[in-house]
Amino acid sequence: MQNAYDYDVLVVGAGPVGLTTAIQLGSRGRRVGVVERWPEPYPLPRAVVFDHEVARILASLGPADVLPTLSEPAEDYEWRNGEGQTLLRLAFDDTSHSGWPFMNVFTQPRLEAALEDHARALPGVDILRGWEAVDIDERPAAVHLTVAASAGDEPLLRDGVRERRTLRAAYVVGCDGANSFVRSRMRTSITDLGFQYDWLVLDVVPHDRDRVWSPRNLQVCDPARPSTVVSGGPGRRRWEFMRLPGETIAELNRADTAWKLLAPWDLHPGNATLERHAVYTFQARWADSWREGRLLLAGDAAHQMPPFAGQGMCSGIRDAANLTWKLDLVLSGSADEALLDTYTTERSQHLRHAIELSVHLGRIICEPDPAAAAERDARMLADQRARRDPLAGMPPQTLTGGLLARGADGAPQEPAGRLGRQGRVCHQGRTGLFDQVVGTGLTLLATGDPRGVLDDETRARCERLGIRLLTVTGDPTADGPADVVDLDGTYRSYLGGMGQQALLLRPDHYVFGGAARMEDVPGLVAAFCDQLSMGTLAGRAAADVIT
Repeated sequence: MQNAYDYDVLVVGAGPVGLTTAIQLGSRGRRVGVVERWPEPYPLPRAVVFDHEVARILASLGPADVLPTLSEPAEDYEWRNGEGQTLLRLAFDDTSHSGWPFMNVFTQPRLEAALEDHARALPGVDILRGWEAVDIDERPAAVHLTVAASAGDEPLLRDGVRERRTLRAAYVVGCDGANSFVRSRMRTSITDLGFQYDWLVLDVVPHDRDRVWSPRNLQVCDPARPSTVVSGGPGRRRWEFMRLPGETIAELNRADTAWKLLAPWDLHPGNATLERHAVYTFQARWADSWREGRLLLAGDAAHQMPPFAGQGMCSGIRDAANLTWKLDLVLSGSADEALLDTYTTERSQHLRHAIELSVHLGRIICEPDPAAAAERDARMLADQRARRDPLAGMPPQTLTGGLLARGADGAPQEPAGRLGRQGRVCHQGRTGLFDQVVGTGLTLLATGDPRGVLDDETRARCERLGIRLLTVTGDPTADGPADVVDLDGTYRSYLGGMGQQALLLRPDHYVFGGAARMEDVPGLVAAFCDQLSMGTLAGRAAADVIT
């Protein structure tokens, strides 16, 4: 394959999603080219939130030690009405299901710099900045991507000529944003929920770094001017203000307007720096198919959502985590190309729920009518008194279609589709979170030695697929190559709570399936291997299609 293509995969776009895609493929030994039209990284903040699941993914890419320096726990999220009454208050845990704080706020340029440094350090990854994708020629055995020299927002000409190159790859992944060039070359339709509001986004660096912001993250549901006041990562704050009827974008998107809106928070040019002011149109839309032949989409190229659930960038990082291990199996010949069709199926479940939740929250927040806002306030105050669960609508952490262990009726069989847990372990003399100590990838984790119940042929299949066979134990003296000491009982309680003695975990941290008895482990492995075949995958993709 290396002789047939310049790259195994070409990624268009070097934002967080594109870099995550490149690192995950490059770490598996794949040759990856990342095409980015901007010669230099974008220096200003954009996304500011990632959750515990995405923190685990990002940490597994390499910058686990760097992550705490560019992010901080979100701690809280409070909603108040125009009169200052608290409508909703969420307190976020510092530890979670995934071993990282439940919600985190961060500075995107610093994250992108860490990811790009790591990507450049991988021998198989090329970062091709200053090149814009301008043409795609998809052929039966390859994709030819034409790129042209770019200054970012305009063509780059040398002696009146724009230099062009043609790159070849087995697949092209479009991580090139809401106005995706790759998506424009696909026939996919778009579903648009019709939610559209303009908001002014302000990124501010207060000079007083010791000032306490309480709550740290605030949503002001005031019909006179819906507003958001949140952390922008260490040392930074973000304000967002909805454009009101009769107010033009030009009027709103001015530095003097920004300072007027910041004045109630005692911020002015003498005590703060306005890093950025920009008006964004929040939308809720997605491509109905994220794969067409050798072309795939991820991140904003596949979907856009309002920011109210903090799931925009998170969804794109999940896309990369879901797609890359499947691409690797297909490229290695270990799985049929039909495996890639499970990508849209699986990610659509999370994505659509996240968008619908974001729209639901947005309609509550963006209410401009005082009478309707008063009714909303009364309802939310009543919910608060009744202690109704405010997180009931968060995106589910369970897959219901795609590559999962199935029962006799063809439906996913518990605990298939659940998000796997992460805890602290000791392995081969190292102590820390599982991913940083043991590593990531396909993992069979059992309370007994899985090698003892697998025959030679099945163990050989596991080795070919990269399935690690590990034993979780509470014995602190266990130090065998397959022993993982469960320091806090995380895995033993997790397995016991589900009535399982073994779990087969996918590289994206979701459970393929479980075994209630050790003697059921061979069947679990066989089910996974069987689903990688063409007939099984094609049939399953058709059965799981979302309407």
